[in-house]
Amino acid sequence: MMVFAAKMVREGKKIQIVSLLVLVMVVAAATAASVTYDHRALVINGKRKILISGSIHYPRSTPEMWPDLIQKSKDGGLDVIETYVFWNGHEPEKNKYNFEGRYDLVKFVKLAAKAGLYVHLRIGPYACAEWNYGGFPVWLHFVPGIKFRTDNEPFKTEMQRFTAKIVDLMKQEKLYASQGGPIILSQIENEYGNVDSSYGAAGKSYMKWSASMALSLDTGVPWNMCQQGDAPDPIINTCNGFYCDQFTPNSNNKPKMWTENWSGWFLGFGEPSPYRPVEDLAFAVARFFQRGGTFQNYYMYHGGTNFERTSGGPLISTSYDYDAPIDEYGLLRQPKWGHLRDLHKAIKLCEDALIASDPKISSLGSNLEAAVYKTSSGSCAAFLANIGTKSDATVTFNGKSYHLPAWSVSILPDCKNVAFNTAKINSATESTAFARQSLKPDADPSAELGSQWSYIKEPIGISKADAFVKPGLLEQINTTADKSDYLWYSLRMDIKGDETFLDEGSKAVLHIQSIGQVVYAFINGKLAGSGNGRNKISLDIPINLVTGKNTIDLLSVTVGLANYGAFFDTMGAGITGPVSLKSAKTGSSIDLSSQQWTYQVGLKGEDTGLGSGDSSEWISNSPLPTSQPLIWYKTTFDAPSGSDPVAIDFTGTGKGIAWVNGQSIGRYWPTIIARNDGCVGSCDYRGSYRDNKCLKNCGKPSQTLYHVPRSWIKPSGNTLVLLEEMGGDPTKISFATKQTGSNLCLKVSQSHPAPMDTWTSDSKFSNRTSSVLSLKCPVSTQVISSIGFASFGTSTGTCGSFSHGRCSSSRSLSVVQKACVGSRSCKIEVSTRVFGEPCRGVVKSLAVEASCS
Repeated sequence: MMVFAAKMVREGKKIQIVSLLVLVMVVAAATAASVTYDHRALVINGKRKILISGSIHYPRSTPEMWPDLIQKSKDGGLDVIETYVFWNGHEPEKNKYNFEGRYDLVKFVKLAAKAGLYVHLRIGPYACAEWNYGGFPVWLHFVPGIKFRTDNEPFKTEMQRFTAKIVDLMKQEKLYASQGGPIILSQIENEYGNVDSSYGAAGKSYMKWSASMALSLDTGVPWNMCQQGDAPDPIINTCNGFYCDQFTPNSNNKPKMWTENWSGWFLGFGEPSPYRPVEDLAFAVARFFQRGGTFQNYYMYHGGTNFERTSGGPLISTSYDYDAPIDEYGLLRQPKWGHLRDLHKAIKLCEDALIASDPKISSLGSNLEAAVYKTSSGSCAAFLANIGTKSDATVTFNGKSYHLPAWSVSILPDCKNVAFNTAKINSATESTAFARQSLKPDADPSAELGSQWSYIKEPIGISKADAFVKPGLLEQINTTADKSDYLWYSLRMDIKGDETFLDEGSKAVLHIQSIGQVVYAFINGKLAGSGNGRNKISLDIPINLVTGKNTIDLLSVTVGLANYGAFFDTMGAGITGPVSLKSAKTGSSIDLSSQQWTYQVGLKGEDTGLGSGDSSEWISNSPLPTSQPLIWYKTTFDAPSGSDPVAIDFTGTGKGIAWVNGQSIGRYWPTIIARNDGCVGSCDYRGSYRDNKCLKNCGKPSQTLYHVPRSWIKPSGNTLVLLEEMGGDPTKISFATKQTGSNLCLKVSQSHPAPMDTWTSDSKFSNRTSSVLSLKCPVSTQVISSIGFASFGTSTGTCGSFSHGRCSSSRSLSVVQKACVGSRSCKIEVSTRVFGEPCRGVVKSLAVEASCS
């Protein structure tokens, strides 16, 4: 009996285990999603979807920032987070993988899922992205026989191996929608159609192989190729650009998708700061959906920071802010974020009609267009567009009159009432400012950051045992394998007393040619000259030589490797020559290019880990050497008070790399000045945008402020280390926190649509009111404390420079003060009922500037 009972228990346990497994399988099947597509849209669980997406690159922020960035994306109306996968970050050495910290891709995807968002995973594995070497690991360059991005077996073997690695990782974590995860779309390759003609027939066969290889990985979700007009079925070809309304997929069976809508542009060292007006960005999005689009992605929605040595280019700045709706520090950029949020709400009000049919497009006049979508049940949505760049227009649609500003689109979710116009902003501008912080609260208030600095001088020239001698001038990337930005070229030469280079009263001239990006020339241990350039540097440096032994030490410095273009991987760097010595008096010269040069990869301080600050070699003696090249500096600091994002202002230094508590915040270069042309006082959003249309900061340093993530900073006892390569004064740098919301500004006219929150999904007209100006302090503890300007009438100017214009209601200030002061938020109807009639026969606006505290 006991044996029989034991047997029954064992069988009972088996039954329980089997039942549990069945239950798990049932739950998994219930949560798994079917993702397909048809000619209108992606189809998830049998239903077409209108999807708004935004790019956030996980390594350009920190895991501690990800939840907030993702939540702000969701609050802004996004459905999807899009990201590249960065091969060189995940496999810095072959078969040695990194999926930790900022490279914890699984965690990032799971956080998006937790927030209820989908994910578009752009595996590539070529990324471009202004990322070092386009995302390829540099060790790939040294695989025997390899040629990148073409029908080359060594490359295809490595590409397939890494792509499969990522797909397998996602499958193991059940992150594909087909497994119940958030990933609804994957991308193979990236913008290859822009360059494939350079690779000839081998490029076409490689593209087809890439598509076939991706499909063989069986992800259960569709794949796309961007900028690939001949992408083979069933791969979806998608559009990248500032505008994609005219894009057409290569098959009537594929949806119209936009994988990169450039929300701004990237910043380069030595360049002004580009920005894209939100009126134009919203116009581009609305036009895309007007003309049949159903998936749109902002590149970028949050740009972030190029920490460490990840920036590409070359000469891409450490900031990758991109003028995105969420700025580099994780703060909302207003009114861009808010205006796009309202746009997304308006588009989603039209979703039933958008997915039910193709648009019926008709002309309303010159440069005027209507698109109408209808459902079988009679629901209707319309888009009215004025694509003219100069003049506003009044159009008649369905028997009603509508005002359309130039270069704008109005969205009518019920084909009757305007819910949104791309040129009419209902979201307030919120000021942001950097506030300097005292990091030693108990110290003398006049003391600067880190009044206690220590230093170590980096040796000039050759100082490491692994230096080597080679005849001629070596290309830098092939020599360093990008293990460091730095490569020393060193030459010793004897000068006889009778040589023309020592003629009394004249100097020799050292001529150097480099293909980028920075060169320093030292003669007998002293800096003689320097220069920088993207692809070509040509220097003629007057130098003093001495009779006997002389040393010429040339330090070549990269500032990010090329990331774009056909054969970008073959674009070199460094001093490739010629290098020659000329007599300033006689003009005779000696070619030094073929001499026996001694080479050193990297700096001694890099090898000994000075960036961590732990070395025992630091010198604390006074005076601190400043304005000298190649010095390591170290100090300590306490965390800035509060929780606002943190930056270091490097004004006073030259160029180098910085570490906080051993974490590299990237390259700093506050002395490189943006060119002095191309900036305008205000940029007209009307007309096609291009990357150099709207610029600011001309004639000023390209970047002085550098992001330090809060999570990298301890309450006290933090270590800051600088490698100052150019020469500067570290005691002049300062910390600052980026603060938002102290000033609000908004101008709303009587012709503005009512706020989007007055619309509901059933689109009842009775829910909507007249134009309303809404203000809200962004910080929950703040209230509106004062009104700096208020005018209902014909005010002119922009935020910070409003004036009353021809007419203004005398009640303006008192009405706004009564409604707003003392409250965190306020709403004011923009009407003569509230303000009286200051001037008849014209459309009036309410302009307000307010302060929060």
